[in-house]
Amino acid sequence: SHEFVAKEAAQKIKKPFKKLKIITCHLGGGSSITAIKNGRAVDTSMGFTPMEGVVMMTRPGDIDAGIVLELAKSFSPKRANEILNFESGLKSISGTKEMLEILRKAKKGNQEAKLALEIFIYKIKKYIGAYFAVLGGCDLLVFTGAIGWGSLKIRKMICKDLAILKNTKILAVETDEELAIAKKLQKKL
Repeated sequence: SHEFVAKEAAQKIKKPFKKLKIITCHLGGGSSITAIKNGRAVDTSMGFTPMEGVVMMTRPGDIDAGIVLELAKSFSPKRANEILNFESGLKSISGTKEMLEILRKAKKGNQEAKLALEIFIYKIKKYIGAYFAVLGGCDLLVFTGAIGWGSLKIRKMICKDLAILKNTKILAVETDEELAIAKKLQKKL
């Protein structure tokens, strides 16, 4: 998804993909952010599992390893895994795993939804800032995924007050993961 949308975005601005510094933000039920320099991914928010990185709908994102040790005291490994993968993240804060519902509740003044939204935006901004530093700047910031591509409100909240993006082009690109896989397979054949 990251490579696909980065290449699509580079084409849209008519610049060579292999000469750009790009940060891609795939924001959906699962979310990840990737730093791409000269056509190569140099860092990504996901680690050994998709739990690492920004807070997601049901996954915690980056957490203190001590939390896992605390869970191990009270739960089986299987149950701890279920908690971390399916019952954490924005759902555990706001009571829902749907971003539209979180936005609706926050607009009505629901404190848990407001907190979930603030944490989500903060964590994404933190990764964008870190990757800006890693890349030595950013030519292109690309949003994709159901939330990243689908919500102008979320994109505006993320980009608000990010002065480092002054000279960065910002695009939303719809991903086509099946097409991206098909293109990779076609190259291999």
